[in-house]
Amino acid sequence: MDAVLVLEDGRVFPGRSFGAPGQCIGEVVFHTGMTGYQEILTDPSYCGQLVTMTAPHIGNTGVNDFDPESLRPQVAGFIVRSYSEAYSSWRARGSLAQLLRDHQIVAISDVDTRALTRHIRTAGAMRGIIATTSEPVETLLARARQAPPMEGLDLTRVVSCEEPYHWAEGSAPFGPVYPDGVPPLTYHVVAYDFGLKRTILRRLVDHGCRVTVVPGSTPASEALALQPDGIFYSNGPGDPAATVYAFETLRALLGRTPVFGICLGHQLMGLALGGKTYKLPFGHHGANHPVRYLATGRVEITSQNHGFAVDPDTLPAEVEITHINLNDQTVEGLRHAGLGCFSVQYHPEAGPGPHDATYLFREFTALMAAWRQRDSGVVG
Repeated sequence: MDAVLVLEDGRVFPGRSFGAPGQCIGEVVFHTGMTGYQEILTDPSYCGQLVTMTAPHIGNTGVNDFDPESLRPQVAGFIVRSYSEAYSSWRARGSLAQLLRDHQIVAISDVDTRALTRHIRTAGAMRGIIATTSEPVETLLARARQAPPMEGLDLTRVVSCEEPYHWAEGSAPFGPVYPDGVPPLTYHVVAYDFGLKRTILRRLVDHGCRVTVVPGSTPASEALALQPDGIFYSNGPGDPAATVYAFETLRALLGRTPVFGICLGHQLMGLALGGKTYKLPFGHHGANHPVRYLATGRVEITSQNHGFAVDPDTLPAEVEITHINLNDQTVEGLRHAGLGCFSVQYHPEAGPGPHDATYLFREFTALMAAWRQRDSGVVG
């Protein structure tokens, strides 16, 4: 054993290094998805976290050029039970270990991830450190305890783009198949990047949107000057309550144009509408979370990645709760009909995960169409 994971409560998990040498510190969380490790690693929402995979065999399909959700791995560190150096996939372009080494990501295998997951479920997500060095455990423990907790951290500035850019690439050849080809790009969406996933951008294009991506710090006036049909608020890492500039900007946008938010964008929506957020014990990270759509009673199996939630008791009466998590009854969706905005806590773009909630992108385009008709004086 040449690596070790040390949790802030003193629990120690020995293992083997299969990424870059060195040390990394972050909040330890677990992901219950069976597949999609490359999308998980490159999801900017995992910035500052040590991600544990509960699926035992990781690496056996290698890595490819199609699955990354951003330009590079975003996790602080990676924890698995069994790493497979041998990989087999027609899409593979290299090994997972090489990708991690190329981007200086520390990773540890041969960890008892079942015991680690059960411990986090009981004790809650906590800070930890992975080290491939031979320092005493006491020294590593002190470093883990000195790291800032996730509460109060604004990590969106770390992962947001620096300059605006345009996106018009759809999901083909692996996404939806349209009998008449990809829909025309009818709507212009300004997407705020707080850690925006590429699959979300592709889904917007799949549903007829041309997208202008802007940094998360973009003022409302600059976004509106681009004359969008709608605003999208993206996923992202950190504590939503610490991202004050983001929900204050959203507050200035509400009622001016339709707004759709996902994950962090949902939490920022709750804050902009007057609610509050709170830290979950160990968060929701996986591709199999059941959510009930209250309007229809339909249950959706969803992909999720978040550590905070909106407090329903703090929301104004005019805000409708649209979706509920069936595991712990947390708020999974919001809508304010008068302001033309809605949001969901989970990931309808499903990268990775099921496609049960793809309809939400159609709801967004329908909302933009309705506002366009209203503004032009056309009665539908």
